[in-house]
Amino acid sequence: MEFATWAPRMLSVLRIMAALLFIQHGTQKFFDFPPPATPGSSLTTLLVGQGFLELVGGLLLLSGFYTRTVAFILSGDMAVAYFMRHAPRSFFPVLNGGDLAVLFCFVFFYIFVAGGGVWSVDAQLASKRGLTSAT
Repeated sequence: MEFATWAPRMLSVLRIMAALLFIQHGTQKFFDFPPPATPGSSLTTLLVGQGFLELVGGLLLLSGFYTRTVAFILSGDMAVAYFMRHAPRSFFPVLNGGDLAVLFCFVFFYIFVAGGGVWSVDAQLASKRGLTSAT
């Protein structure tokens, strides 16, 4: 079995799974689903904006529509979230609870560089236009 032939598909799988995990953070903020372990206070303007990016950005990333643009925005969003919320607590992500924000940041940045993969709306639109790059 040639694993390299699966690389474009696995890029799509990574994009889809990261998006599904990211969307949960938005649904938790707006709909309390899944229920948070520690119920927070009401949504501030910053949390509404963050929830919007998580929900809408996650859905766009899930479908692979405007993948590179959305992934770039979400990568920056996670970098800002890390330095605003987690970094002041400790230098080490495992101690400050920011390891997920760091991981999302770099996964989204990889998707920005690599594209959405073959299973994306972007790839379908590119193939209809006759472009050779499906990522």
